[in-house]
Amino acid sequence: MAFDLDNLLQCLQLKSVGPGVVEGQNLDIDYRRVFGGQLLAQFVMAATEAAPEKSVKSLHVLFPREGDTSRPMEYQVDVKQNGRTFATIEIVALQEGKVIAVATASVHADEDGMHRSDDPPDVGLPLDATPQEFGIIPYEIRVVDGVDLSDRQAGPARFEFWTRAPRLRDLGEDRRSVHQALLAHATDLTIIGTALRPFEGVSQRDSNETIHTAVTSHSLWFHQPFRLDEWLLIAQTSPVVAHGRGFGRGDVFTESGQLVASFAQESMIRPL
Repeated sequence: MAFDLDNLLQCLQLKSVGPGVVEGQNLDIDYRRVFGGQLLAQFVMAATEAAPEKSVKSLHVLFPREGDTSRPMEYQVDVKQNGRTFATIEIVALQEGKVIAVATASVHADEDGMHRSDDPPDVGLPLDATPQEFGIIPYEIRVVDGVDLSDRQAGPARFEFWTRAPRLRDLGEDRRSVHQALLAHATDLTIIGTALRPFEGVSQRDSNETIHTAVTSHSLWFHQPFRLDEWLLIAQTSPVVAHGRGFGRGDVFTESGQLVASFAQESMIRPL
């Protein structure tokens, strides 16, 4: 991969190119197709900029077409409703007039209220896990039990890893939306590999070799504030693969055990 965290942060700096239209640059991933996590991150930024007094509560995205990394991504932003505490925003990502992805975002002003969350899985501490490089996630990764999603040996449809970025304050960036966007970027990479784990003789390394895979939809929910430059546990499972589609879901916990975000993804998984 030809990018680092600075490049990813630059992609989050959307440029206004007209009324209700912003433009974002693409990551150089040495591949023609735009990475879906980048689109998720830019959708978070576009929604936040459309209602800056609120933060993203949930994001629901469909990916009907592949994006081309050689062309910038245009985002048409339409605020459908903006109330005292909630707002609903529709965002369409386009290239040369073609729809690449469509998002609906719900944003919310902070409120006080009742509070609880489920406990995280008992997976030990971040430093107990195995360092790995995911390439497309340009920050620290430690995988629970050292699981390798490129291993073709069958295993449970479960995958947990810890992640932490360098201190964003030191990079001159500390907005909540940036932490949300960077987490959104990281949630898109490993669900398909998790879904493939129970199948003997196949893994995510076989994508575009013996199987064709692509994300078709992705949803995120942000429950409470967090920092990505502190350890977060991403714990995910895939309960079903059927009829050419895979499904997975995950939860994100702080090191202290607070559930701060959840996500779900459907993908296309077809033999070539």
